Amino acid sequence: MYYSYSNWLKERYGEKVYKLPVNLPVACPNRCSGQKGCSFCSDQGTGFEAGWEPESVTEQMQHVRQIVEKRYKAHKFIAYFQNYTNTYMPMEQFKAYLTEASCFPDIVEISVSTRPDCIRRDYLQCMADLQERTDIQINIELGLQTANYHTLDRINRGHGLAEYIDAMLAIRQYPFTTCTHLIANLPGDTVRDAVETARIVSVLGTDIVKIHSLYIAKDSRMAEDYCDGHLDICSKEEYFERIRRMLENMAPSIAVERLFSRIPEKDAVFCNWQTSWWKLKDEFEAYMRACNSYQGKYFNYRDGSALKGVF
Repeated sequence: MYYSYSNWLKERYGEKVYKLPVNLPVACPNRCSGQKGCSFCSDQGTGFEAGWEPESVTEQMQHVRQIVEKRYKAHKFIAYFQNYTNTYMPMEQFKAYLTEASCFPDIVEISVSTRPDCIRRDYLQCMADLQERTDIQINIELGLQTANYHTLDRINRGHGLAEYIDAMLAIRQYPFTTCTHLIANLPGDTVRDAVETARIVSVLGTDIVKIHSLYIAKDSRMAEDYCDGHLDICSKEEYFERIRRMLENMAPSIAVERLFSRIPEKDAVFCNWQTSWWKLKDEFEAYMRACNSYQGKYFNYRDGSALKGVF
């Protein structure tokens, strides 16, 4: 049906691997110099999952490891720099955080969450040097959200499609994996936008996607519009149709880490049509089966598709 991220990790590392989320004291260029940030973003950024935030990277990882290890009998871990823009800091500081995370026991990967307009070759080289020295793999998570640059402007994303293309082309010169974050139902986007977004990330060679259903975080500008009745969110049924079409047009080699957002109820005024993400996942998979649908069903648009069967 679709290629799950958990299977991708098992194939890559030989067993289940779990993320240890880390919140670094970083900002976002879209919130600096008088900018207000993305309209869907609250003051917390996306650091909901850490839940405990001392100063030390090691302390954060130790705390989460104790929970994950006890619950899942885990033996291998990913250090996940998750909040805001983790390459938006001085190089020496960034290098120090990477080094600290790499020294943590049983870490097989460091995942760095950032923005397409915060990818630069000296930072990439810093990560490449660490990967070569430690044999710890590097994954770079990029927030694209949508390929519709008109929508990116409307949500005040602070970058367009070109920055994502540039970042992916730069990253592909290094031995890293990439994860692209997408929001399948942003206001103003259509099913066609969802399809084209899936096609673009496939052509550019992302390894993983995180597809999010739009949630409305408290204290965000979208929350103001939503509460005032100026923002419409598509129905659950339309969202299912959008992500089905995305998956059908997505390269079958891309691992799917997420299909629905996860945010604590206390932090949102709307999320997932007031339904738990795992129930939505079960419903969606039943919908995929009923439609005889699967990832890559229409992945036939590369390599001179108009020439196929003609010459």
